[in-house]
Amino acid sequence: MSPAPVPPVGARIRQARLERGLGLRALAREVGVSASLVSQIETGKSQPSVSTLYAITTALGISVESLFEVRETAAAASSATVMHALAAFSADPGRRIGPLVTPGERDVLELDSGVVWERLGHVPGTDVDFLLVTYRPGGSSSGSGGLMRHAGTEYGYLTSGELVLTLGFDEQVLRPGDAVSFESTTPHRYRNDSDVPAVGVWFVSSQTVQ
Repeated sequence: MSPAPVPPVGARIRQARLERGLGLRALAREVGVSASLVSQIETGKSQPSVSTLYAITTALGISVESLFEVRETAAAASSATVMHALAAFSADPGRRIGPLVTPGERDVLELDSGVVWERLGHVPGTDVDFLLVTYRPGGSSSGSGGLMRHAGTEYGYLTSGELVLTLGFDEQVLRPGDAVSFESTTPHRYRNDSDVPAVGVWFVSSQTVQ
């Protein structure tokens, strides 16, 4: 079997840069590399390292997977789903929130990818959501299968089941008692490959760590 063709990563980087009105030198300054290197990457004469690729996509505000997949819209929709879902919890200003939230008072949001979010609490005026998250068997944080990225940070603690976390180019299995924390701008995905639900407690902040 012949290898899959390498996608025009450089051309897509150039397109994203032009769409944002950035010059070669401006992008190079943001990334911390030379303008000639950016030019060589865009023309396909040089391939970026993993760290440079992440730096470029972060500076351009695009996802790494968008450079490799034709279905960029589907990947972008996965990221948008996360932010829209969080916003949905705040859509009803008349709903009472905390400090004590009983099981019957939780806001519940069911996503179409086999994931259920239950809001455990929220302090008005803050950008942090306190969630009980359930991934049903076969459930995933990305219905398209692609990785997602969004602003902010997240902290998770798995209480039962198993959850596979893809973070950048790494993949790890979370088991009960395991905890994770990372900047959400890193491409990532959660999925449940087992036949039992995976349940955990998550804190999601829309503010990026400085």
